[in-house]
Amino acid sequence: MSHLPNKLNSFWLWREVSSKLGVSNPAYKYWKETPNIKLNNKYIFIQKNTLPKKHEYVEEVLTDLSGYLPIRYASDRLHVNERIFSYDKMRLYKEFEYKFVEDIKFVNIKKFFREFGIKVSKDSIVQLGRIKDLEFTPNSTFYNLKNDYGIVVYE
Repeated sequence: MSHLPNKLNSFWLWREVSSKLGVSNPAYKYWKETPNIKLNNKYIFIQKNTLPKKHEYVEEVLTDLSGYLPIRYASDRLHVNERIFSYDKMRLYKEFEYKFVEDIKFVNIKKFFREFGIKVSKDSIVQLGRIKDLEFTPNSTFYNLKNDYGIVVYE
């Protein structure tokens, strides 16, 4: 599977962790053995199975985000307007699966890529859009979607 949809397979949403534990927002900064990543300078995620011993119990009730991405990050990575994931009147809206965690909307990119047979390597650039607006190059792969939309993967 591609690199893009697997970004959060081994991470928990920090906002959910801090809410369930009742700890302050910057607490993760002091947990030296707990790696974290930040997406879009907004969403913070901490690596699974690295919580301090006294907080490990909370992992059982946290939401698994494997294959999911925050809609703003997904729209940036797919070079498409965020509205495509926000409004059910958008043509591709129903092609995606969504999940809300702590008032943040996530989109299941992994399932979408698998259903359409889309393969993306780690360094690829992906563009989703109307077919008439996409650019095709000799080193790109085109995937035709529904309703005059497509995805181009540039290697």
